[in-house]
Amino acid sequence: MNDEKHKPEEHEDVGLYQKMADRAAELMQEGRKTLDEALKKASEEISSGGEYTREKSEKIGEFLRRDLTEVGKKAQEARDTVINAVEPHRVAAGVQSGLSRLLKTAADTLNELAGKSEQALEYKTGEVTSPGTLTCRDCGKEMHFKATVRIPPCPSCHKTVFRKSY
Repeated sequence: MNDEKHKPEEHEDVGLYQKMADRAAELMQEGRKTLDEALKKASEEISSGGEYTREKSEKIGEFLRRDLTEVGKKAQEARDTVINAVEPHRVAAGVQSGLSRLLKTAADTLNELAGKSEQALEYKTGEVTSPGTLTCRDCGKEMHFKATVRIPPCPSCHKTVFRKSY
């Protein structure tokens, strides 16, 4: 998949994605920026250098924000799952009943959020994405990417809608 010939614009978008990710990470490590602030500052710095337009920087910044937000959500879900699995064993029996009702409500809410998350995991041909696996919604063909790429059509059925997994 990564050995295919790429258009110069694809290399440019992928390079910009990586450059913006690196700069945003530096800004956040300094501890003075939120993700949104770091992405905005990185976008401004990169576009002011003249190599990329503000529009292109903002578009790639949105791809990067989408990917980082999704990774953050998955990490939070994993943390919550561990806490929910461990906490009931440490709570007195009377509190466990209340916690059980609360968890049932939370589970219903998480199921609703899972549906919305599925929509957020929908990727389309032409978008730029980070490394991971894209599965074609129509035929189930998996495309594995080891680097940031512009998403091509499905090599099997040529459809353009995929689901991302990491």
